[in-house]
Amino acid sequence: MGRFDGVLLASDFDNTLIYTEEAMLRGEPIPPLPERNRQALTYFMAEGGRFAISTGRALAAFEKYAPLVPMNAPGVICNGAALYDFTKQEYLFSALLDENARQRGQLVLDRFPEAAVEAYHIDNVIHAVHPNEITRHHEHLTKVAVTEAPSLLEVPLPLGKLLFEASHQELEEIQAFLKAQGWGEDYELIFSGQNLLEMTAHGANKGGMVRRLAEYLHIGLDHVYCVGDEANDLPMLTLAAEGFAPANCIPAVRNSGAAIVCHARDGALADVVEILEQKYR
Repeated sequence: MGRFDGVLLASDFDNTLIYTEEAMLRGEPIPPLPERNRQALTYFMAEGGRFAISTGRALAAFEKYAPLVPMNAPGVICNGAALYDFTKQEYLFSALLDENARQRGQLVLDRFPEAAVEAYHIDNVIHAVHPNEITRHHEHLTKVAVTEAPSLLEVPLPLGKLLFEASHQELEEIQAFLKAQGWGEDYELIFSGQNLLEMTAHGANKGGMVRRLAEYLHIGLDHVYCVGDEANDLPMLTLAAEGFAPANCIPAVRNSGAAIVCHARDGALADVVEILEQKYR
């Protein structure tokens, strides 16, 4: 019996497990996993713990990094729209957007012509409509080339999520527009960055899929711990027995009651494992 038997630890990828903000802003290569994190997660899993990634990235944008991350549980991807087994290379669960999402998304683009949208197809293809500078920065960060489409209506189904890209002010206006149409109850509309607004099916968020992962692994929520830095991490941080956040987290996460650990670039996950080590003596 290991110290962490029956414990699930789920972590966001960007700016939590690895600090990628500077890579995106400056066009620099994504840094490697901090060695502190690697050692801590290897120890956590050797002691029976289950470690999972929980990322807003689609499979296409994360799978090339998967071999670099020590993990032994299926991962939450596409901001909670799917649960993927990286060992078996298959989806375990998915929560897809309804067919109306394309038309509604196109109405957003018609009303806000400066905005771009990335449409994440479940078959590992990312389409972009009206790509802008933010799209290109995001493309650099994910290392996945988008396929341009003239209209969302020409993007094939099924879709896991739409990702709107614009200034933060314009994204707030887009969020308000979608809610004003009465569509706020149909979707999750969550910021995953200053210039990124995620649209997934209602209930398809990181918290909902971490819950499903815990059920799949037969682990009670009182032994589930989550780590994240952004607004899209809040559903899983509040679900967890205890939520953690790196020092670089946004104010909303800091004010959510999450325990603050070191900056992501310094190995935030290692701090979390050290805290869990004291809980599970």
